[in-house]
Amino acid sequence: MSLATRDHAVLWHPYTQMQTAPLPIAITRGEQSWLIAEDGTRYLDGISSWWVNLHGHSHPHIAARVAEQLHTLEHVLFAGFTHPAAVELAEQLLEILPSNQARVFYSDNGSTAVEVALKMVLQYFHNLGQPERRTFLCFQNSYHGDTFGAMAVSSRGAFTQPFWPLLFDVEFLDVPTPGHEAQTLAQLDTLLQRPDVAGFIFEPLVLGTAGMVMYEPEILSEMLRRCHQRGVLAIADEVMTGFGRTGPLFASELLSEQPDIMCFSKGLTGGTLAMGLTTCAAPIYAAFLSQDKMRALFHGHSYTANPVACAAALASLELTRAALCTEQRQRIEAAHAAFHREIEGQPGIRAVRHRGTILAVEYDPGEGTSYFSRLRDAFYQLALDHHVVLRPLGNVVYLLPPYCTTDAELDLLYTVLRRMRELVLDFTPAPNLPEILHD
Repeated sequence: MSLATRDHAVLWHPYTQMQTAPLPIAITRGEQSWLIAEDGTRYLDGISSWWVNLHGHSHPHIAARVAEQLHTLEHVLFAGFTHPAAVELAEQLLEILPSNQARVFYSDNGSTAVEVALKMVLQYFHNLGQPERRTFLCFQNSYHGDTFGAMAVSSRGAFTQPFWPLLFDVEFLDVPTPGHEAQTLAQLDTLLQRPDVAGFIFEPLVLGTAGMVMYEPEILSEMLRRCHQRGVLAIADEVMTGFGRTGPLFASELLSEQPDIMCFSKGLTGGTLAMGLTTCAAPIYAAFLSQDKMRALFHGHSYTANPVACAAALASLELTRAALCTEQRQRIEAAHAAFHREIEGQPGIRAVRHRGTILAVEYDPGEGTSYFSRLRDAFYQLALDHHVVLRPLGNVVYLLPPYCTTDAELDLLYTVLRRMRELVLDFTPAPNLPEILHD
C-alpha cells in the first residue's frame, strides 16, 4: 500500500472532513523551499508549511545543532532544574525583543503560548487584589489558537461553533484597517470605561487566518497607549509575525508603545520542532513573587523548555540574525511589492495586501468573502497542478515563503496567482450565497 493509503486507514487530520477529503499527499523529504513526495514529485512550499519554516527544509545548520544536542541531553524536567540551551535561548531573545520584556516562560506551541499569556493576565490582577478584572478585548475575525482559552479570545466562527457555550465572554473590536481607525478607537474608549477589563490581545499588524488583513502600526500604538492609561495589559500574539515575517524581527518593533506580554511559536525553531514561549515585562513577573506559594503561576508542560527544541531555536535564531537572512527578506519584500503593483486593480482582484514577506491577494468572484468560498478548492488544486503548495483562505490566497526562496521560485508563485485571476474571471457566482466571515 502507498503511504497515503496507510495514512487514511489510521490517521485523523486537522481541519479536514475525513469522509470527503482526497488522500493526503505523502511527503518523504524536504530540501530548501521544496517538499518531495513519495512518487518523486517536487512541490514548492509557498506557505512555509503553515508559516513555521524560516530557512528551508532540512537545513543542515539546524540539523547539526539538533543532532549534537541529542547526544548531550534530550530532555530534563523544567521544575527545579534547568539546562544551558534554555538559558541561552532566553538570554538571546531578551537581547532582541522590545526592551520592556524581562522574563521567558516556555511551552510547546502557539495555542499554549497564548493560554499562558491569558493566565498571566488573570492571575496578575488576582494577585493584586483585583479579581474582578477578567474581561479581554480582541479583534473581530482574530485567531489565537484552538485550546479553550485561545478559542475564547478568537473569532466566533464556524470552526468554534460547537464550543461557544463553553467559551468565556470577550469584547470584540473592529479591526482598525485604513479609514476605520476612528471607529475602532471609539469602541475601545467605551470599553475601557469598564472596571472589569483586564487585557487586550491582538495579532500585530496582520490578522493571519482572517485573510491576512492588515492595519498600521500607528493606530495599534495609540490603542496600546490608551489601554496602558487604564491599566489594561496588552498581549502581542507574534506566533505568526515573529522572526522577520513583517520586515523587522518582530512586528512590535514598529510600535511606539510596547506590549506587556508577547507570544511566540511557529518560526521559533525554524519549523524544526514544536515549541512555544511567552515573554512578559518585569512588573507582571513581580506580581507573582511572594512568600505565599499560592501566588505562583501554576502552569507547565511535560516538554517545557525541551533541550532539543531549544537547540533548534538557537540555531534558527543564529541564521535569522545573520546578514544573509536580512538580505533574503528584503529581496522577497521587494519582489512582493513589484507583484503587488502589477496585479492591483486588475479585473477579478478585490484587494492586494503586502507587508514584509507576506503577500495576500483577495480575489473577487462576485460574491461575499467567505472561508468556504467555492473557489477555495479550485485554487488549491490549481496550485498543486503547478507543483505549488498554497492553502487558500476562501477567496484570499496568500504567500508566506521560506526566506531561502529564490527569485525563480517566487516567479512560479506569482504565475500561479495570475492563473488564479484567470480562473476567477470565468467563475459564475452562486445566487444569494451568504457571507461567512473567516474564522
